[in-house]
Amino acid sequence: MITLLLLVPIIGSLILIPIQEDSINNKSKMKIIALSTSLINLIISIFMWIQFDSNTTQYQFIYEFNQLSFCHFNLGIDGISLYFVLLTTFVTPIALLSSYTNITKNLKFFLISFLMLETLQICAFVSLDLLLFYIFFESVLPILFIVIILFGHDENRFRSAFLFFLYTLAGSLPMLLCILLIYSFLGSTDFQLISLSDISLEYQKILWLGFFLAFAVKTPLYPFTIWLPKAHSDSPLAGSIILAATILKLATYGYLRVLINFLPDASNFFGPLVQTFAIIAIIFASLSTIIQQDTKRLIAYSSIAHMGVVVLGLFSNNIQGIEGAILLAIAHGFVSPALFICVGGIIYDRTGTRIINYIRGLATYMPIFSIMFFIFTLCNTGIPLSLNFLGEQLSLIGIWERNPIISALGATGIVLSACYSIFLYNRLSYGNLSPHIKIIKDINRREFLILLSLLIPTISLGILPNVLLDSLHITVSSLLYTF
Repeated sequence: MITLLLLVPIIGSLILIPIQEDSINNKSKMKIIALSTSLINLIISIFMWIQFDSNTTQYQFIYEFNQLSFCHFNLGIDGISLYFVLLTTFVTPIALLSSYTNITKNLKFFLISFLMLETLQICAFVSLDLLLFYIFFESVLPILFIVIILFGHDENRFRSAFLFFLYTLAGSLPMLLCILLIYSFLGSTDFQLISLSDISLEYQKILWLGFFLAFAVKTPLYPFTIWLPKAHSDSPLAGSIILAATILKLATYGYLRVLINFLPDASNFFGPLVQTFAIIAIIFASLSTIIQQDTKRLIAYSSIAHMGVVVLGLFSNNIQGIEGAILLAIAHGFVSPALFICVGGIIYDRTGTRIINYIRGLATYMPIFSIMFFIFTLCNTGIPLSLNFLGEQLSLIGIWERNPIISALGATGIVLSACYSIFLYNRLSYGNLSPHIKIIKDINRREFLILLSLLIPTISLGILPNVLLDSLHITVSSLLYTF
């Protein structure tokens, strides 16, 4: 089953390679092939979800390839990685559809890049070997780097691409050193062998700092936040969607799989330090968001604030906090792409600008869009009946049991998110139509279906969270308790 998930995008890419971009029919055919490939992968992942046994802590759908002496692929899924795989396969067709009409040059490379990104991200989530995890964790960087340079918006895209690449690459080098250190101690980087090993607290602290630096840059936590707003504002819409929905979740998965699972004593020791960084990130990003004039940059800063709440939940050292962090990470993977589609796709395509002062009165001519935009804005603030609400509440309740002061400071992010989200919506949607833009049309069927497909899981999982929680309980419990 896992091999199918990994091979389908590769097969789709191989089908695309011989097709020439010399006619409109061929370009249309290429889009259909790429979209069909991503949808097939989504169906496979849903079938895997149905077959998944949530009553065991063991890895499932295991695949091993050890025919070569220098290469040992060990892949599998548990209750945590399952939902990150589902999120990846769900968001990839959304990303392709969002740029369905915008990309005209180098279309083949664009489509193949996103199919390869899907495979590499799934590999990172299902790897059961620490070295493999590092390889796939870093392998998304060069593809996104080229995508930002080729399909980005303006001249600043070169600086943004290099900033993104160098920040995340440099941050991950200590992780590679720690993996080599583990290999020198244990003679293996297999997850199950590491989890059975007794690592002293002194060594755990050293290893923890190396891994944490890599994940803190990718999250990002303060002071490693500068690369994310620039990468979002200058990347194409599909790139922003993938970056917000799944690339940032690689760090969330890394916290769970490596720090909390393999280095629990050091995670407990450094908990106050992580909570401090998370609180600074929440307050700094929220205050920075309020003053932004670029719509995509504003949503990017809001992502930093929400990921700070995720980190608080992860290091709460209790089940409800960790489960809330996972729910909030998944909810962010739905709502943040929807907001990027609204401001960086629909509005930008019609007005040609992302500067808030030039956009006003959209509710007059775009009533359907304004309703959808309003609903996602409310979801971003964590309104009840949305998955964001449950994720934030569980995360903050979890950290409350550990430190009420930290929880109270983290809750300021909810208040501030309401400030900047409603402020953004009010400025864009109401008032007289801006004289700087012409009368514009409401969203078309494709845009409406994209937003609806993101809205349905956000609300339905907010009303019925046990669909996710039932599969998480045993796996999350196994992180904290030995059975």
